Amino acid sequence: MQLTGKIEPFDSFWEGPDDIEKGYGTFYKFYKNNYLHHVTPNKHAKILVISCGPGYFVNLLKVEGYTDVLGIDSGPEKIKHAQEKGLNCRLEAAFPFLEANQEPFDLIIAEQELNHLTKDEIFLFLELAKKNLSQNGSLIVHSLNGANPITGAEALAQNIDHYNTLTEISLNQILKYAGYRNIQIIPLNLYVFYANPLNYVAILVDRLNTLFFRFNFKLYGKSNKIFTKKIAGICVKGV
Repeated sequence: MQLTGKIEPFDSFWEGPDDIEKGYGTFYKFYKNNYLHHVTPNKHAKILVISCGPGYFVNLLKVEGYTDVLGIDSGPEKIKHAQEKGLNCRLEAAFPFLEANQEPFDLIIAEQELNHLTKDEIFLFLELAKKNLSQNGSLIVHSLNGANPITGAEALAQNIDHYNTLTEISLNQILKYAGYRNIQIIPLNLYVFYANPLNYVAILVDRLNTLFFRFNFKLYGKSNKIFTKKIAGICVKGV
């Protein structure tokens, strides 16, 4: 099927730095800090990484000892970089791959933000992902956080392939409606580069902003607690 997003389609990774090689180090730190403790401890689990780009998440899993990881991306140059790094990545469009695949995965990870899909496409993707998960298999997705008063509106307006933003509440709502269970919505921490002293300044400012935002949201009767630039949803396939 033809996805609505054309400049930054959902099934190709667009967040990497211009220096692709440098990204293997920076994204390793980001993914390890934010995601690794949510990944199954079974190192032989069958894992699919969608929109893998040059293989940043695949690389993390390989370094951490996972033995059965496949990455797919619709960008030929990105897959070339991944394969040159010795990573198990293939040139595939996400939706046709999920429609044709017959071997279920224990974990599916989407590296591209859900915001690059329309709402109808989000629900179709979640249904396809569910069909491609083994019993009790898990899904990890992430989104721009529309609750952030500084970046939320700008994130929607800055990119013509951003069709929505989500909050901890609406991401939970979508995953629940799509038939997933054990849903966790987590903040994604940008400040994971602990060798840089400025990282700690950013952490302090971020925490002060969070307290300020929570107080003001409470004044308006809102219960949002997560205000990071991005959020992630971790969930398990429903019955």
